[in-house]
Amino acid sequence: MPPAHNERSGIAFTGYIALVVALALLLTAISTVVGLASGQPSESELATAGWRLGALALGLLFIVPGIYMLQPNEAATLQLFGAYTGTDRGRGLRWTIPFFSRKKLSLRARTFLTEKLKVNDQRGNPVEIAGAIIWRVDDTAKALFDVDDYEAFVRIQSETALRHLASAYPYDTMDAEDIPASRTLRGGAESIAETLAAELGERLAMAGLVVDQTKLTHLAYAPEIANAMLRRQQAEAVIAARRKIVEGAVGMVEMALAQLAERKMVELDDERRAAMVSNLLVVLCGEREVTPVVNSGTLYT
Repeated sequence: MPPAHNERSGIAFTGYIALVVALALLLTAISTVVGLASGQPSESELATAGWRLGALALGLLFIVPGIYMLQPNEAATLQLFGAYTGTDRGRGLRWTIPFFSRKKLSLRARTFLTEKLKVNDQRGNPVEIAGAIIWRVDDTAKALFDVDDYEAFVRIQSETALRHLASAYPYDTMDAEDIPASRTLRGGAESIAETLAAELGERLAMAGLVVDQTKLTHLAYAPEIANAMLRRQQAEAVIAARRKIVEGAVGMVEMALAQLAERKMVELDDERRAAMVSNLLVVLCGEREVTPVVNSGTLYT
């Protein structure tokens, strides 16, 4: 593996001084030309003026090509004949040695939205997942010289990390008591996003990139099993609702029997108590309206 590059400060200065010097050289050259044109200089004066104009032109050729501008959150890497010499992170008008080639990089935070990926979760169920990754360039030398295309590197590594993460967790608990909801893709969105950010940060570190935040933007079963899983979820919801109804009905029956016994309104043996419990449960747990039946006899005749 080739040696990694590390960012260091390059040879660069404020460009305003260079601009003032360039303007002064230009004005001097213009005044020299005007002076020659307005009079009748001798040969020695022409030679002196020629040397002066040549020196002024060389000065302008040395200063002007080295002037460039950097926006806020922008950097420029400096190279001399292909060798990395440093990075300029200044702002505004800048100047460096004109023999240095410059390449600008944005240091602003960027957002990459992955495509919807079809992945098998930990149980082998096909799911669709997508995420949003907020990243930025931290080390300009590594970003430019340690990977071929750091933007393509972000795209490939983001999709790879997302696939790996989805295959390491189940979509939901599916009645598995040993798996908490926070350890599933569906129930632990925040922890899953933090895990994705940590893993992706390790993958992108070699390219000098930093992950600021990750979020899951899409999570669903694949279309081929979505209907079956929807029916399962609906069945689980119905069972949970029935369980609540039964728990509430049993509590109401217990309360009714306790109050009847406390107030001594009616004496109930075991058979009558069982019949009352059955009737109350039917009334409380049934989905249809109950039609009362008046019993004019007894349970024994």
